[in-house]
Amino acid sequence: MSTVLTVLRKDMLLELRSLETVPAMVLFSIATFVIFHFGLNRATIDGQLAAGVLTVTLLFAALLGVNRLFVAEREQGGFDAFLLAPVDRSALLVAKAAALFAFLAMLEVVAVPAFGVLLLGPSLGPPLLGLIAVLALADLALAVIGTLVSAIAVQSRARDLIGPLIGLPLLIPALIATARAAGPLLAVHGSGSPPGKWVAVLALYDLVFALLAYAVFDFLLED
Repeated sequence: MSTVLTVLRKDMLLELRSLETVPAMVLFSIATFVIFHFGLNRATIDGQLAAGVLTVTLLFAALLGVNRLFVAEREQGGFDAFLLAPVDRSALLVAKAAALFAFLAMLEVVAVPAFGVLLLGPSLGPPLLGLIAVLALADLALAVIGTLVSAIAVQSRARDLIGPLIGLPLLIPALIATARAAGPLLAVHGSGSPPGKWVAVLALYDLVFALLAYAVFDFLLED
């Protein structure tokens, strides 16, 4: 746990000093919402359409963070130092996933209110607790898969291409579950809680892929 906290603290301090990842993710998401606002030519959207727009925008904003996740370790010899250190190598996976989860949470603190103002309108306010629960499960899926594919892609010169090509197919079940779970929350006079079936699918996806990532990460790090 001390190794996880040390790496996580390093990543958070690096982001605080450089401001490279989170501001880019926020700017991308807000620009995308503005494009949807004018491109759809509608005063407001709701229901499944709103859920789809929110899910896809957050996904592509997250890819910016995924592509930058291991760049410092690759360019400054962090991988070699971690392999030589007498620590559990899976700690790097946990720390990087936690850092990406934190980046996504910071993104959504700004992006979700902007989404509400630009596309939902003042008359439609989604049930906050239900939406937070759905987004937290979605963020966990993005953090686990994003960390796994970033560790693979960073070893390649075409890391900006390899990451999305590997990550997007793996994330399809989680994205479908996120959109279906958020749809009723964003509907006019919709339910105050997300559908239990899709929340369960998201939770099961997170559990399975977290265990899978933990099992294979040591081999990825060595290769």
